[in-house]
Amino acid sequence: MTPERRERITNVLNNRQPDLTVILENVHDPHNIAAVFRTCDAVGVREIYVLTTTISRHPPFDQKSSASAAHWLTIHQFEDLETCIKAVKEKYTKIFATHLGTESCSLYDLDLKEPVALVFGNERHGVSDDFLKYCDGNFIIPQVGMVRSLNISVACAISLYEAFRQRNLAGFYNGTPRISTEEYNSTALSWKMYDGL
Repeated sequence: MTPERRERITNVLNNRQPDLTVILENVHDPHNIAAVFRTCDAVGVREIYVLTTTISRHPPFDQKSSASAAHWLTIHQFEDLETCIKAVKEKYTKIFATHLGTESCSLYDLDLKEPVALVFGNERHGVSDDFLKYCDGNFIIPQVGMVRSLNISVACAISLYEAFRQRNLAGFYNGTPRISTEEYNSTALSWKMYDGL
């Protein structure tokens, strides 16, 4: 292994965020999903939840190429809402959904330093009413244009980079590992054995 590769793996693992995740509910377009994966990897999200209750389960995500961010993430797929929620709540304190409602707040008013899961819904219908019942709050991304809607992958990127900004200011990306030693070592070993990096 080259020193450059070892340094890259170390830097990535030192900045992994074990208490920040994304849930995709019935997101259909594989290009949107791939874009979300890339953003998750970019800000240190280590796992993502993919829920399919009204669409077909996605085939295994491509983990063969380093161009695919799926290789660097742990992807949990669920076809049952309650099972997904239970798994998320075991690790994350709050669940916030992108949803325009009377009680929705601005993305920039959220505290994204706490253990949090951000939910993004179907391209056409958004987050379902069934899922919203389990959320601790709803947020919107402020906009001043005529269309007033964003592509899901763009909305996710904006939201995660706000989390990145808050967490960076709080010192969450200071190079001190935030994941367990066991996870750190097992992930490093699997990545070192992977020749696509």
